[in-house]
Amino acid sequence: MIDRYTRPAMAAVWSEERKLSHWLRIEILAVQARVERGEVPAEDLAEIRAKAAFDLERVAEIERTTRHDVAAFLDNVAEFVGPAARHLHYGMTSSDILDTTLALQLVEAADLLLAGIVAVRDVAVRLARRYESTPMVGRTHGIHAEPTSFGLKAAGWAFELERGRVRMQRAKESVAVGKLSGAVGNYSQLPPEVEASVCRELGLAADPVSTQVVARDRHAEFSAAMAVVAASIERIFTEIRHLARTEVREVEEPFAEGAQKGSSAMPHKRNPWRSERLCGLARVVRAGVVPALENVALWHERDISHSSVERVTLPDSCLALDFMLGEAEELLEGLRVYPERMLANIEASGGVVFSQSVLLSLIDAGMSRDEAYRIVQESSMEAWRTGGHLRDLLKSSPAAKRLEPAAIDVCFDPSRYLQHAGEVVARLATLEET
Repeated sequence: MIDRYTRPAMAAVWSEERKLSHWLRIEILAVQARVERGEVPAEDLAEIRAKAAFDLERVAEIERTTRHDVAAFLDNVAEFVGPAARHLHYGMTSSDILDTTLALQLVEAADLLLAGIVAVRDVAVRLARRYESTPMVGRTHGIHAEPTSFGLKAAGWAFELERGRVRMQRAKESVAVGKLSGAVGNYSQLPPEVEASVCRELGLAADPVSTQVVARDRHAEFSAAMAVVAASIERIFTEIRHLARTEVREVEEPFAEGAQKGSSAMPHKRNPWRSERLCGLARVVRAGVVPALENVALWHERDISHSSVERVTLPDSCLALDFMLGEAEELLEGLRVYPERMLANIEASGGVVFSQSVLLSLIDAGMSRDEAYRIVQESSMEAWRTGGHLRDLLKSSPAAKRLEPAAIDVCFDPSRYLQHAGEVVARLATLEET
């Protein structure tokens, strides 16, 4: 990811220095576990702890010769430690530290993502409560349907984000496993007790059965969980992009008056460009899912086809989603909402959005559903065609034989569509417990 789309905390998780720091810690903890078993002199561990270090440039230099990153790292650490370095990596394979480190990175990344999801969710909750009774037209297939409220729309966002949080939490738990089971996972050189000790110190579970690698279904689940959250962000901001269209103009992205420019050519422009950017970045996160699924099937106890993929897709997906969540929080927090425009759009289609209320009122008055539907449909189509208002057209239609003018007027009250909005929005209280 380019710097514009990265935030410092998440970038640090995936930095080379942080990764090698994890490698060194794992190596030292493995020596510590062997000291506790009486297999390594305690003074050697003390020497390792005192001297162990690495130099990023030196590791890169060695790797140009060894063509192996872990071997280069160990050679460099040995330059600092001296003879006691013989205890490092004892009985271990590269994937022992690679996969255990990846687990630590993904747990750190997940914590940042979970915090971001909660932050966006909570803004959506506040929007839902603020606009609980703000009527707007609901749309299906892009066509006016019935009145709803902006608060109900935002409540849907909040609950969807909460589901994303739950998925992300499950995925975090799935990848929070380490392994020090050796070359093919059979503990031939190190007993399970060493693995258990190291993982306990790291706050990870020990993978109950690993081969040379931790099975990649765990990482596929993590990638999928990120993709679903990104898709939810995309859904929210696709909606905002539509509502910001000139013909609709019910909401608008935050805009810095007098400073921000929407177009290099057209001074009037106030484009939903940040929402568009979020929708674009969702594709980046989503693109990591298929490679993650393809990484599940490795040859025998392992091959290395997954490694090159993960070094790109996992950091990029985490970085992109972290950025998306920060942007989403800021955009929703500063969202401009125009209730008057929402009301105007309810009326823009000549009252046809109230057609079901009229239909049901005619049925309640004793008319058959088919006859009532035909009468309301004919009047609605005339309203669309002529620009007249459905309410007035109904008063001169066969509907007037069943409903008094005042009864027809009642059907066109937007508030009747929001009578349960408060009940739905009140359900958001359950989210405050998480």
